[in-house]
Amino acid sequence: MNKIVISTSSFDIANNPPIQGLIEAGFEVVTNPYKRKLSEEEIISLLGQDTIGLLAGIEPLTERVLTSTHQLKVISRCGTGLDSVDLAAAKRHNIAVFNTPEAPAQAVAELTLGLMLATLRQIGLIDRKLRDGEWPRTQGHLLAAQTVGIVGLGHIGRRVARLCQAFEATVVAHDPYLSQAQQGVSLMPLEQLLAESDIVTLHIPYSADTHHLLNKAAFSRMKSGAIIINAARGRLVDEAALHDALLAGHLKGAALDVFEQEPYQGPLLKCDNITLTSHIGSLAKESRHRMEIEAAENLLRGLSNIGLMNE
Repeated sequence: MNKIVISTSSFDIANNPPIQGLIEAGFEVVTNPYKRKLSEEEIISLLGQDTIGLLAGIEPLTERVLTSTHQLKVISRCGTGLDSVDLAAAKRHNIAVFNTPEAPAQAVAELTLGLMLATLRQIGLIDRKLRDGEWPRTQGHLLAAQTVGIVGLGHIGRRVARLCQAFEATVVAHDPYLSQAQQGVSLMPLEQLLAESDIVTLHIPYSADTHHLLNKAAFSRMKSGAIIINAARGRLVDEAALHDALLAGHLKGAALDVFEQEPYQGPLLKCDNITLTSHIGSLAKESRHRMEIEAAENLLRGLSNIGLMNE
């Protein structure tokens, strides 16, 4: 029997026709028993020696993982980022890799906008004070009055730009792969974007080149009172430097949906001027359903390419 592993922390098998088709075709489908991000050891154990296809989450798919199982032929990421996959090792071992860049884009873009508004109006802090018996009359800021700097104008960044424009914000962007941006968005070097933006939001993949893209030096180049938003990848931001910049008051606020280590347990939890969410960017019901369907369709496509499914 051919084995398929679904390693995402949650997956709606019952309402996924492609996965139901695999089950009907005689495939064994095994899910993540921990309902959280798996460690390297846990994914190795779950894959075993007989897994032909993996519908992956954000667990580390390292060379060690990929060489631990001899039958794996297809990895289908349920999501956009592929930084958790050793793509060079996958290529060496003839493992096809797919992702779903379009499906979660709207959900992440809308969460980004929500984080901006929550930070500008200090919604979370006011909520906490109200529950403590206070009645704060805190003055916030309009998104319409801000210059929003978007780093990365891919599937998500383009949507964030449109949403910010709908609020009448000024939008600038940095993307080294583009020579022209969408209407109303000015492209500029990263250093200039950092210096001119009131809000900086990240929408790029993680790589060795983008490790701690926002670090102590980057924060020092930003306006006093600027805001950081990161709903992309945790390792893009130096969390220790961010903590220091927030504590010193150089940055007015920040909002993070992603962290270097998840679940997050660091000192940012004690900062009042930051909003923290638990990597929920794609977790809108409609987007999640579309993402799971697309990931399963990609898995079927990969299996078909190696002759394990009928076209």
